[in-house]
Amino acid sequence: MTVRIDCDTCLVRGLSCHDCVVTVLLGPTPGLTIDDDERQALDALAGSGLVPPLRMVHAVGGPEVESA
Repeated sequence: MTVRIDCDTCLVRGLSCHDCVVTVLLGPTPGLTIDDDERQALDALAGSGLVPPLRMVHAVGGPEVESA
């Protein structure tokens, strides 16, 4: 599985960029794809306190609401 990191679609862009592993290691990027091994490596680095965690937040659809 791969993870697509697109800073342009992150809901906390600007608020959490200063404490996100992507901007700490690479600077702001329009898009990045990482695989499971890379994600596990970043999680291990973040877990040991060497880098901040990934702060990416994607929008999700909510429940459909019918109007009366």
